[in-house]
Amino acid sequence: MSTRTAGPTGPGSAGTGSPWRNWAGNVTSRPVREVSPASAEELAAELRRAARDGLRVKTVGTGHSFTSIAATDGVLIRPDLLTGIRRIDREAMTVTVESGTPLKRLNVALAREGLSLTNMGDIMEQTVAGATSTGTHGTGRDSASMAAQIRALELVTADGTVMTCSEKENPEVFAAARIGLGALGVVSAITFAVEPVFLLTAREEPMRFDRVIAEFDQLHAENEHFEFYWFPHTDNCNTKRNNRSAGPAAPLPRLGGWFEDEFLSNGVFRAACSLGRAVPPAIPAIARISSRALSARTYTDIPYKVFTSPRRVRFLEMEYALPREAATAALRELKAMVEGSPLKVSFPVEVRTAPADDIALSTASGRETAYIAVHLYRGTPHRGYFTAVERIMTAHGGRPHWGKVHTRDAAHLAEAYPRFAEFTALRDRLDPDRLFANDYLRRVLGD
Repeated sequence: MSTRTAGPTGPGSAGTGSPWRNWAGNVTSRPVREVSPASAEELAAELRRAARDGLRVKTVGTGHSFTSIAATDGVLIRPDLLTGIRRIDREAMTVTVESGTPLKRLNVALAREGLSLTNMGDIMEQTVAGATSTGTHGTGRDSASMAAQIRALELVTADGTVMTCSEKENPEVFAAARIGLGALGVVSAITFAVEPVFLLTAREEPMRFDRVIAEFDQLHAENEHFEFYWFPHTDNCNTKRNNRSAGPAAPLPRLGGWFEDEFLSNGVFRAACSLGRAVPPAIPAIARISSRALSARTYTDIPYKVFTSPRRVRFLEMEYALPREAATAALRELKAMVEGSPLKVSFPVEVRTAPADDIALSTASGRETAYIAVHLYRGTPHRGYFTAVERIMTAHGGRPHWGKVHTRDAAHLAEAYPRFAEFTALRDRLDPDRLFANDYLRRVLGD
């Protein structure tokens, strides 16, 4: 067995291992031990061992969730050795990948093979299982979240069973486990649909808030992928339209791309956020300057180089999924709330869309969706802003992103998700003893 183990063992040593922290630094836990299984069989053995020891189990990827969804005082599974592509099926146009594979490695490997995912989020640091299990998404008129691109998955359940799930095999598990929140078992491999690599032309340009709101439905309808950022304390937005292109490729110039994506969006922005945190009254002036710093640009490249961008400034985030028709009203209320309050908000508000999907606990389950995400620089008091935003979003039927800050509980979520009871019944069947439970899952799923 090549499983790596760290920390003391046994039921009497709960919470005595090395502390774990998430990427944002707002969640900390102290597991009894950490293990790194190298196969589904080793993973199953670790689950059986944890059950014998009376310990709960959670799997953690890169810690990019802002909730405590991966926190545990029991056994922490790190999927560092569960990485790489198992197989590429060019006839079925699928790729099967180990669950701990970082998205950035998958994207590069697929491009080398002349393949690509259809859509993806804007960060590619996460592992494939961590991203899909929490409902990570990008923006798209017709193409949905990463989980909606799953064609099969391998799930190791609480009793050590290695289960393959697809539309044909264990379909009731497949319907839920694509976004399983770590509550149904540990995902050990995922099979994604892929397609021949293609080109996207990105058109980015500033636009006034009122114009974006007035033309939101049209911009969504006319573009395969549309998103925008609104800078609080201003009327300024930055819009991005991504559409497939016949080429030729015209990537960003190396120096120009570095200047905007690294120097402005990371280096200068970090300095501005630090100044704003130290001197909050300066934030509106900083926002006016920073919202005008990014100029219009157009470029054409392969998908992951267009969809994703580096995010080196650490922050906290709340994101709500609304019925798409409610987005503009909610955004107007959000803008009025910020302007009528003493809040000083240094991060732009991000707006994206997704088509309806058929995954039980997907934030886009059964309805066309608009996502509204708010952020604050790490270390900035966030409760007042996030509470006010959450009040607006829930009034419009919003569903919180499972991996981002929110205060909703099982009673609320059971009303927000028509298939909530289907998921919890499956959880009762697959994990009756709650091997995979933690405080977060008790709050959002009940116990």
